[in-house]
Amino acid sequence: MKIYTEIIGNMGQASWHDRLKEAQIEYVDLDQWTAQKSRFVATSDATHSYAVALKRHAQLLDGDILEYDPEGRRAVVIRIQLNEVMCINLEVLPHQQPEEMIRRAVELGHAIGNQHWPAVVKGTRIYVPLTVDRKVMMSVMNTHHFEVIPYLAPHEIRRLFGGTGPQSHTHEHCTGEVHDHAFEEEALSETVGCHC
Repeated sequence: MKIYTEIIGNMGQASWHDRLKEAQIEYVDLDQWTAQKSRFVATSDATHSYAVALKRHAQLLDGDILEYDPEGRRAVVIRIQLNEVMCINLEVLPHQQPEEMIRRAVELGHAIGNQHWPAVVKGTRIYVPLTVDRKVMMSVMNTHHFEVIPYLAPHEIRRLFGGTGPQSHTHEHCTGEVHDHAFEEEALSETVGCHC
């Protein structure tokens, strides 16, 4: 199995627009969690398997091109499916009495922690990716009377939630490099060198 270690371009770049106009595009659909990984194997819409082992600090973007064959007029392109993100608005909390601020913060921390939901705090807003049914998440938030704004732009979602999904089985070695153990052994055996 061939291993793709770098991205050769992106569909959004002007230089690729004309080249891909007549090409048959084969899409490799990734969820937002897999797209944050540096190593994975995924199946395309044409049922071909693609092993990806990106170089350090590389990150996939929607529309990235793994392969292009100008003679065969064929391209393999990454397509990233993003989940919704729930936004909890706490802008009124700093205006409350200290006791109320503490009570509300503990309740929210308990609600999110009890569900094992990943979260990112930005100012007075907390962002939580929808990892279960929307009704379930909204029910938990409504129980504690938190204002929820269930929308975040796709590029903001990518920035906030790299590799925090339920399918993300990674760990970090002492060098700081993250390795994904879901990556198939065959693909790993073909990579050159190890940064561990």
